[in-house]
Amino acid sequence: MGTPIALTIAGSDSSGGAGIQADLKTFAALGVYGASVIVAITAQNTQRVKRVYEVSSEAIEEQIKAILEDFEVGAIKTGMLHNTEIVSTVARILKDFKHPLVVDPVILAKDGTQLLKEEAIKTTIKELFPIATIVTPNKHEAEKLTEISIKNIEDMKLAAKKIVESYGAKAVVVKGGHLNGNEAVDVIYYEGKYKELKTSKIITKNTHGTGCIFSAAIAAELAKGEDIRKAVEVAKLFVTQAIAYSLAIGKG
Repeated sequence: MGTPIALTIAGSDSSGGAGIQADLKTFAALGVYGASVIVAITAQNTQRVKRVYEVSSEAIEEQIKAILEDFEVGAIKTGMLHNTEIVSTVARILKDFKHPLVVDPVILAKDGTQLLKEEAIKTTIKELFPIATIVTPNKHEAEKLTEISIKNIEDMKLAAKKIVESYGAKAVVVKGGHLNGNEAVDVIYYEGKYKELKTSKIITKNTHGTGCIFSAAIAAELAKGEDIRKAVEVAKLFVTQAIAYSLAIGKG
């Protein structure tokens, strides 16, 4: 087996903390060669997203095809896709991809900026989730996607089950870091079984990009041939360590 390769399809973050930049750093840290397709360019820093510039569907399609016709990509992750046209383009091209697909349904930035337009949320559920190996929403994204108010772990389980059984994803991990309490609890739902992953919460403001890093780490492990549960466990540990040893960069 040669060097494992993972592809990220997402937006560029000019601050380097999230998006494509965070994904490529994560791939490298986990020993995976990273390729990228940029679907949008954001002007942002650690405090806020100032503006999003979309890339044309034609340019996105050409980027994806250029990689897939040359590289033996072991896993793909999608991040911020921003609008319906981009979601549909990506879903159409990836529907015949034979390896794991990690869908990180990035809906809101930390500052509240809408990164996935309302109409694109329905398109994501209809076109992207059915071809996903695993979907990785946080609490707020899971609420938006399922219309279930999440206040505890049982609510997380209900949302997770809906994403798999109603929307067609193979597996899901609902991230519970935004829940109240001293623990960061994530819930995996796969093959009809739940698994809870718990770590102590680390109190810090340096959490920009952690969702991107988490889904990228899952993709990296899947590209290496790990199974879904093991990939999520490794990603959880990786992100926890990243937060524990995070850098204080910028003012946000």
